[in-house]
Amino acid sequence: MKIFISIIVVLLVLVGVFLWQCDAGWCRFGGVALSPTPSMTATPSATPTATPHPMIRVTSPQPNAVVKSPLTVKGEARGNWYFEASFPVKLLDANGNQLAIIPAQAQGEWMTTNFVPFQGTLTFSTPTTATGTLVFEKDNPSGLPEHDDSYSIPVRFDIPQQNVKLYFYDPTKDNTMCTQGGLVSVNRTIPVTQTPIQDTIRLLLKGELTSAEKSQGLTTEYPLLGFELTSVSLQSGVLTLTFKDSSK
Repeated sequence: MKIFISIIVVLLVLVGVFLWQCDAGWCRFGGVALSPTPSMTATPSATPTATPHPMIRVTSPQPNAVVKSPLTVKGEARGNWYFEASFPVKLLDANGNQLAIIPAQAQGEWMTTNFVPFQGTLTFSTPTTATGTLVFEKDNPSGLPEHDDSYSIPVRFDIPQQNVKLYFYDPTKDNTMCTQGGLVSVNRTIPVTQTPIQDTIRLLLKGELTSAEKSQGLTTEYPLLGFELTSVSLQSGVLTLTFKDSSK
């Protein structure tokens, strides 16, 4: 019941903000968000790739592979990538948060400039983002930045996804200018978390429209520099959203 009420409150609050900011005849608010519906199907998006590195080759996992814990990494690196037969491997989520770090171990004599096989296994808790990055760092015992080096590959996490609807503005569908009649829904997916409302709002504030959506006439003023959601509170069926605008 609380979730249902929160859905209505989110819709009313955001439509209210939309109408308030459009009252002067211009639409700063890019759309409204509706509470998510569970689904396991993700919306296709641009796929990041990994540029080959002359010092290290990763054979598992491959770029953009779906991974879960425990995750075994394998490949080969030149001997001067190691120190004391190992080098660090980090797993980061899409926000740059470190999920795990291990020393990948050489599987042969590492005191050479030839390629030496390595292997390691990372264990991590379920991430809150759908994508992440594996970072293979050259071991640098000197600590000097000029000796730093790393190789990264994008990965996707094996976590449930849920559908959400975001609402953006199409002026061609609004005869009276800046009313609810100009709102058009688009589908997005986010990971299943304990904070679906704020995840949806933050996704809306990114203002990411596809080329197809832009060609259909959808518009948004987001992202706005310095404007962000800082907190969400749901108590007794009342949803409170707190925003910060550091540009003012």
